[in-house]
Amino acid sequence: MPRTLPVTECMLVVRTDFSDQGAWEAVRAAIGEPGEDGYLEDYMYGVEFVDDVGYRDISGEELLRLIPEGYDASILAVVDETTIRSPEMPLVLVDLNELNEEYGRAMRVIPAELPSIEVNLHIGNMDFFEFADNADEDGVFRGFPE
Repeated sequence: MPRTLPVTECMLVVRTDFSDQGAWEAVRAAIGEPGEDGYLEDYMYGVEFVDDVGYRDISGEELLRLIPEGYDASILAVVDETTIRSPEMPLVLVDLNELNEEYGRAMRVIPAELPSIEVNLHIGNMDFFEFADNADEDGVFRGFPE
C-alpha cells in the first residue's frame, strides 16, 4: 500500500497511470503549471501534482484512505488510464466534503472546467453534486449548458 498522500494546502492531482509520459505532461499543461509559490491564477488553492509510481493503478477508494489529516481541499483530482488515453483528458474528480452525504462521489471533468469547480467549491458558492449532476451522458462535466 502506498504511503499517505502529501500534506498540503493545495488541491492534489494524483497520477495513477504511468503508460505515457507525454500524455501526463499534456494533462499538466492543460491544468496549468503552478509558480514557485504553488499557485495558479485561476485557482483559490494551489495545485500540487503527485507523480509517484507508488500510486500506480491505485483505485479511488484506496486513495480516499490515503488522504492526510488536515487536507483542506474539498476535491481530489486523479489522472488515470482514461485521462491519459482520451483526447479530452477527463480527470477523475472526487468529492472530499465530509459535511455532505456524498463523500467519495466521483465524476470526470475536462481540465478547462477544473478551476471553476475548485473555486466555487472553495468559496461555498456551489456543491459537488451541482457539477456532477450536470455531467454529460458519458459522465464527463464539460461545463453548464448555455
